[in-house]
Amino acid sequence: MSETLYNGTGRRKTSVARVWLKPGKGSFKVNNRELNEYFPRESWQIQAREPLAVTETDGQFDILVNVQGGGLTGQAGAVRHGLSRALLQSNDTLRKKLKVAGFLRRDSRMVESKKYGKRKARRGQQFSKR
Repeated sequence: MSETLYNGTGRRKTSVARVWLKPGKGSFKVNNRELNEYFPRESWQIQAREPLAVTETDGQFDILVNVQGGGLTGQAGAVRHGLSRALLQSNDTLRKKLKVAGFLRRDSRMVESKKYGKRKARRGQQFSKR
């Protein structure tokens, strides 16, 4: 007898999260660590759990996440996106709630690339009149 596994890939900035859902008691592991251990800031934890709150499926799945790249804010956003996609795979009737909340849309905002002759993407040299 094989277990039912649902998966979803989420991306934000340069972070990529692979999320697996398994029917269970509600454990949430990120890179083999507990959610609150991996994301110490409460806002990151809330962001990662948002799809569960919106769809009222908290405590129904054991969640295993592999996330890499970027910083913790981008990773939390990637986890949210991946979790939303995995929930959608588990139950297609959740689409409306997730879509209204905006969790199925990939946040395309990226860091602007540095331009030559400039210090950063837009900041130029300081001008001195004298």
